Amino acid sequence: MPTVRFKNSQTPKDGKVWHNIVTPEVSKVAETLGEFRGRYKYNLLDENVRRFNAEVPQIWQWDDHEVVNNWSDSKDLTGDVRYTEKNVPLLIARGSRAFLEYAPMRYFSVEESERVYRHIPYGRFLDVFVLDMRSYRAANSFNRQAAPGPDTAFLGEEQIDWLKMQLRESKAVWKVIAADMPIGLQVGDGLDSAGRPQWENLANGDGPVLGREFEIANILSYIKRSRIANVVWITADVHYCAAHYYSPEKAQFKDFNPFWEFVAGPLNAGSFGPNALDNTFGPEVIFQSFPPAANFSPFAGLQFFGQVDIGGPQAELVMSLKDINGTSVFTQKLQPTGR
Repeated sequence: MPTVRFKNSQTPKDGKVWHNIVTPEVSKVAETLGEFRGRYKYNLLDENVRRFNAEVPQIWQWDDHEVVNNWSDSKDLTGDVRYTEKNVPLLIARGSRAFLEYAPMRYFSVEESERVYRHIPYGRFLDVFVLDMRSYRAANSFNRQAAPGPDTAFLGEEQIDWLKMQLRESKAVWKVIAADMPIGLQVGDGLDSAGRPQWENLANGDGPVLGREFEIANILSYIKRSRIANVVWITADVHYCAAHYYSPEKAQFKDFNPFWEFVAGPLNAGSFGPNALDNTFGPEVIFQSFPPAANFSPFAGLQFFGQVDIGGPQAELVMSLKDINGTSVFTQKLQPTGR
């Protein structure tokens, strides 16, 4: 049978009318395997997306919206009337399967066929290390535990050990870590049972290393001790674009080398921001662009993507943050040092 389509219209803050073509699979939250698959098929209705897929090699990673907003194994959907299926592990299984069916990536192994984190080499100038900040996390919480443990897991020990090994063995000039979420931006997830803020990200407010921050402190200290140079973080998630410079001189935790983090997005969704900084690792906002109010539509033109160019006799890395028209709104040139 042909796919049934209808139009959904909304009025953004600027008064213009935004039209969407909607299929049955995207007319509600995804719960069945067919509905999760329908989310990916829906995107392929767009001629521009199909052309992009045909012309541009892609590295996919995932985050919460491939399954359920802000999910972990302990996500509770009891009070969410949109969901008739309240079994979050079942939703994770269905969302994971649909993601892997459509993602342009190889299965890692029979033992770990759903593994998302991986290393993608690009020759002597570049190695890309794709992280998974979703699959191995403990429950979102107040996230201010005084010592690391099972309830502070974010990447998980195995993924951290893998990342350290890959960074240590990399012979590429630039080591780019593709992370799901920014390090030093506070991303909330409501309140816990005691009325305290729950955190979706590892950041938990100003102060010393606590909770999930122990994992990032571990990685950053290892990079410094191992004298691993030219590490750059790229990320998305927060629906605006920014360039952050992390420096121990401005940080509560100081055992790391300075580094850059570039945030870009969204390609075609509502724009938000900015998020509050967490001073634990000393981020400084060098640039950011965000809407005047939450959830501005693409009509506002606040859609962003990042472009990385590496070249020249010194293997210079140039990061450009670009708007919906492909115009650079921020450019940062980085010169490599060390190995």
